[in-house]
Amino acid sequence: MAVESASQLDDEPITSFTGGKVFDRVFSEGMALVEESASYLDGPGREQSGSLPRDAGLTYAAWSMELTTRLMQAASWLVMQKAVRDGDMRRAEALNPKYRLTRDNSPPLNAEAQRGSGMPARFLDLVERSEALFGRICRLDHALYVDFPDKVQSPVTAQLEKLQSAAETGAFDPLKVWSQSK
Repeated sequence: MAVESASQLDDEPITSFTGGKVFDRVFSEGMALVEESASYLDGPGREQSGSLPRDAGLTYAAWSMELTTRLMQAASWLVMQKAVRDGDMRRAEALNPKYRLTRDNSPPLNAEAQRGSGMPARFLDLVERSEALFGRICRLDHALYVDFPDKVQSPVTAQLEKLQSAAETGAFDPLKVWSQSK
């Protein structure tokens, strides 16, 4: 029976997710949506935005920046997960709060509320799809990095942490024990 190290156990939930078909599908869909959105915003979207009514044009400009930002965050998260899976990045590094994706600071854009306001339907469809992808990735991030324990400890690591805690609180003084044994 092979003994797994604590770091191998740490990466287990990530690698089981990123090694599966669900991750492959989310990765493919996410990257395709990034490409489709970029193509639209640089082509037909740019042309259409010039002829929008003032209010719709302002909303389009703000939302296209938000759309681009969210898609880049989603793509970065997906690439990071792939790096963890491929061994190019450790899960411990991926736990860094700077890599977390949440909706805390950015409520979803409500494309449905903008229908009929003069905004291009294709743009609103891209916004809806990007919001759905971003929300899905936020939920995955939470499930992988927040709900799942940060680490799975080996019994040796747990004992070492107990000894360190005892030494820090003064409950255990290794020098005193050593000097008494002489």
